[in-house]
Amino acid sequence: MLDRVGGKWSIGILVAASHGPVRFTELERHIEGISRRMLTLTLRNLERDGLLHRTVYPTVPPKVEYTATPMALELYESLVALTSWAERHRRAIAEARTRYDAEHAG
Repeated sequence: MLDRVGGKWSIGILVAASHGPVRFTELERHIEGISRRMLTLTLRNLERDGLLHRTVYPTVPPKVEYTATPMALELYESLVALTSWAERHRRAIAEARTRYDAEHAG
């Protein structure tokens, strides 16, 4: 479960869905670098795990919305704290990786 929630794309999807219903195309625009296929797979897995609820409206074309479940909303604050920490330390982590790679090259 931690692998799923900590996945590269899952956090962004869950944070976006925690603000209210979100459509596939909104997620696709909001989550930089995700492919349509990866977005589809990640949404299915999060739905399967009980973190997202998928609603299909009988329109033409069909309208599909994803909402965070109560379990995902409980997780939301931790995800926000984690993403904030990552943003604050992004530069330091990149510098540490560069130093490590230089020291262990070859």
